[in-house]
Amino acid sequence: MNILYLGPYREGFCSKLQNCSEGIYRTEEKIALDFIKLNKFDFVISYGYRHIISKEIIEYMQNKIINLHISYLPWNRGADPNFWSFIEDTRKGVTIHLIDEGTDTGDIIVQKEVKFQGDITLRESYNILIREIEELFFEYWTVIYLGEYIPVVQNNYEGSLHYSKDKEKYNYLLVDGWDTPISKLIEMRK
Repeated sequence: MNILYLGPYREGFCSKLQNCSEGIYRTEEKIALDFIKLNKFDFVISYGYRHIISKEIIEYMQNKIINLHISYLPWNRGADPNFWSFIEDTRKGVTIHLIDEGTDTGDIIVQKEVKFQGDITLRESYNILIREIEELFFEYWTVIYLGEYIPVVQNNYEGSLHYSKDKEKYNYLLVDGWDTPISKLIEMRK
């Protein structure tokens, strides 16, 4: 299987993914349909990718393009999902979903709620979510690439969507940047 991984280099994830495929190509750059066709990719995995994937690529890949998202969708679609889960006091977790034309609105393949223990920082909670999404991905990878799952349509009438600029008015809460304790963030949010 020839896989296109869209997103930043993550050593553990990339090495495990290489063990699951015949070939893997990774990029953070914006891609075009011609690139997909030329390289004959069988599957596309988006994980921390910062570009919108075109409708023509989504249609061409026919449910062989997924996203790994560190929120419990439909809550906290878009940017900084971990931050928003604490600011808006929504469920925390990770989701693997099909990519459609919306922002994190595709049908859900699998998701897991995550409960945090103790007073940790935003950075620590982020790292926990990263570990959880990667474990979930490799647990379900065979099911995903074989298409042996029943997708769950997201309820687009609930949930939330955030853009990077939305966080600007809350930057004052990040007194220690991403090392701000969650308890301090919640206390200041009130």
